[in-house]
Amino acid sequence: MILANPAKPATESAVSQLVSLASAKMGGLNYAGDISPEQAFDFIKSNDGIIVDVRTLPEWQFTGVPDLKATKGALATISWKNYPDFSTNPKFAEQLAAISGIGKDTPLLFLCRSGGRSLDAAVAMTAAGYRYCFNITGGFEGDPDAEGHRGVNQGWKAKKLPWKQG
Repeated sequence: MILANPAKPATESAVSQLVSLASAKMGGLNYAGDISPEQAFDFIKSNDGIIVDVRTLPEWQFTGVPDLKATKGALATISWKNYPDFSTNPKFAEQLAAISGIGKDTPLLFLCRSGGRSLDAAVAMTAAGYRYCFNITGGFEGDPDAEGHRGVNQGWKAKKLPWKQG
């Protein structure tokens, strides 16, 4: 699990602004809302928060991870689904809670490949008592384009946000 720049509490006004920017929630689910990759990056540039990358080890290694060195934010990598069978990680909440600096009021910005697993994690961690769980829409690579390529139209990479190879 990567954790660079352990987070300190973000100001309540900064978090409130992020909540107001968050788009409508998917299907009325209970979480803080959806934010774009740009909104997530803008928030952590000047505020403490954690991007929780919920993809798998092969995805982090071969596709890359967000590079947050020029931000106040931190990156945590915890798989929501286990590789290779994609069963839900039963220790996810426990692994998240074990990270130093994460509390129930820490802004948690969940990221996956295209936004599905991160939505599930945001909803689950909201149910576990975390107050500010956001889903980053489009994820790290987004949906495939007409030629089947990811990272072209949606997601962290397509928006040319900083990232590094695993």
